[in-house]
Amino acid sequence: MAGLYIHIPFCASRCIYCNFYSTTSLKLRQRYVDAVCREMSLLPAPSKERGSIDTIYFGGGTPSQLTIPQLEQLFLYINKVYPLTTHHSPLTPEITIEMNPDDVTPAFAEVLPRLGINRVSMGAQTFDNERLRFLHRRHTAAQVQQAVKILRDAGIGNISIDLMYGFPGETLDDWQRDIEAALSLDVEHISAYCLMVEEGTPLAKMMHNGDCPSCEERSGLQGDCPLHEELERQMYELLIDKLTAAGYEHYEISNFSKPGYRSRHNSSYWNDTPYVGLGAAAHSYNPPLTPPEGMGIRSWNVADIHQYIEAIERGELPSEQEEIDDDTHYNDRITVALRTCEGLDLTTLSERHRRYCMKEAQRFLDDGLLQLCDNRLSLTRKGLFVSDYIMSSLIMV
Repeated sequence: MAGLYIHIPFCASRCIYCNFYSTTSLKLRQRYVDAVCREMSLLPAPSKERGSIDTIYFGGGTPSQLTIPQLEQLFLYINKVYPLTTHHSPLTPEITIEMNPDDVTPAFAEVLPRLGINRVSMGAQTFDNERLRFLHRRHTAAQVQQAVKILRDAGIGNISIDLMYGFPGETLDDWQRDIEAALSLDVEHISAYCLMVEEGTPLAKMMHNGDCPSCEERSGLQGDCPLHEELERQMYELLIDKLTAAGYEHYEISNFSKPGYRSRHNSSYWNDTPYVGLGAAAHSYNPPLTPPEGMGIRSWNVADIHQYIEAIERGELPSEQEEIDDDTHYNDRITVALRTCEGLDLTTLSERHRRYCMKEAQRFLDDGLLQLCDNRLSLTRKGLFVSDYIMSSLIMV
C-alpha cells in the first residue's frame, strides 16, 4: 500500500513557531488547486509494485482554508488518478484533513464524510487562552471543545488533536491542566510536542531580540528559554503517565492513540511505506524494493508557491530528487523505525548493517536505553529522553 500527501500551504495567519512552508495570501488558492490536480496527471502512473493508495493526508498550512468546491475538485482528480484501497482489503482508506478549530463549522463538517474524509486532525496546542495568544493562534480553548462536538455531530469518529508543552513560564501544574482538558474531549488520538525554537521563525526572532519572557523571570528556573530541560523531562513523563493510564497506547515518541486508532498515514513514514507528495514543498518517497540491489528515490517539490504553479502550468514537475542507496536506506530506517514502540526489525537489514547496528547499540543495551526482543531493537522508556542521541549514534557516517 502507499500514502498520498497533499500540501495545502494557505494560512489565515502564521503561528510564531511554525517552520512549515506556508503563505497567508489566499489569492492563489484556485490556481494552486488547479496546479495540484495537473501535477497528478504529470506524475508517472502508480506502479503495481507499490500498490494502491491506502491513506490520504491533507496537511499544511491549513487545508481548511480551502473552499468546499476546491476540496471536491481535488477528490475528483484523486479518484481519477489514484486507485484507492476499497476492495480486497478489510481496511477502509484513512483520509485525514488538518483543520484549525475555528474553521470547523457545521456546514463545513457535514460535507467531510461525503467527500470520504473520515479523520480530522486539529492543532489545539493548549487550553490556556493567554498561551494561544502568545503563539498567535486564531482559536480559543472553547472553540476546540466546540469543534469536537461539531465534528462528532457530523459523523467524524476519528479525531486527533495536537498539544504543545514547554512554553516560557509554564509550570507542571499548567501542563497537567492541559492534559486533563485534552482527555476530557475523549478524542481517538493525541500528538504532543515540546515547543521548539526553529531558525527563521518569528519565535526565533523574538528570542534573538530578547522579546520572549524568560523562564528565569517567570518560573525561577535556570537555563535557556523556553524551558529548563529537567522540567521538560518531567512534563514528558507526566504526559506518558496520564495518557497511558487513560487507555492510550504510546506507539511513537510523540503520538498516542486509543487501540485501533493509530495514524495509519504517519505510520507509513515510520514503517518504510512509499508515499506520494503533491503540492509546493511536498516530499515523495519510494524505498528500495529489494535492498541492497535496488535503488530507492526521494523527491521534493520547490518550496515556493509561485515557482510551483508556474512550472506546473508549463507542464513541468518542479522537483528535485536523490537516489537512496543501501547505506542511506539503513540510516533512514534507524531514524524513523526507532521512533515507534515496535522499533527496528533487524531481519529487514542486510547482514552488514545488522552487524554494524548491534555493535553500536551494545552500549545502549548495557545502559538500559535500548532493548532487544524477537529481533526488534527498540527504545526503553529511559531511552526515550535521549532518543536523538541514540539514533545519531547508530547511523552510518
